[in-house]
Amino acid sequence: MKISSRPINRRVVATVIAIILLSNLSAQAHIQQGGATGFVTGFVHPWSGWDHILAMVAVGVWGVQLGQPAIWLLPVTFPVIMSIGGFLGLIGCPLPGTEIGIGLSALLLGLMVAAEARPPLWVAVLMVGIFGLYHGHAHGTELPPNEDGLSYSIGFVMATGCLHGVGITLGLIHRWKAGAVALRVAGTVIALAGAFFIWRAMV
Repeated sequence: MKISSRPINRRVVATVIAIILLSNLSAQAHIQQGGATGFVTGFVHPWSGWDHILAMVAVGVWGVQLGQPAIWLLPVTFPVIMSIGGFLGLIGCPLPGTEIGIGLSALLLGLMVAAEARPPLWVAVLMVGIFGLYHGHAHGTELPPNEDGLSYSIGFVMATGCLHGVGITLGLIHRWKAGAVALRVAGTVIALAGAFFIWRAMV
């Protein structure tokens, strides 16, 4: 695995970390189960918590850093496997450590972006797929009994695609030196946020 060694501005990192820690926004989008219905709720769900947002954006950014074919393969793999996880959640199939898995997704994907890590493509795809399973399961468990699971699932899959698109768009600044540094800083912040999400899930 090749890892870039370009320096990251520590003051920028510290400033962004402070902003996140002082924010009173919810760290998790799936605290309350049984409160989601229909397409609109499914679409809104991934946007309502930083744990989902940061991990999904990181997928898009990392794909840009890796280049072709990862730039499209990672953002396709995540929602495809996520839909499987969503189905498992909808039918009540348990997935141990879901909250930990979601926090770990932000932590490790953030580290990949921060380091501009370049593992073999199959490793990147496998990692993204596993994390997609956990995010999908969390979405699926939100659907109350006897509601429209298909519309809800379509909603959160489409929202995930939008978040990947945001990550890809942001990742395009990687072509410039300053942009590449900014993405590494962002990856560091995402990784630290992931560590916070894991801590929140364990207390």
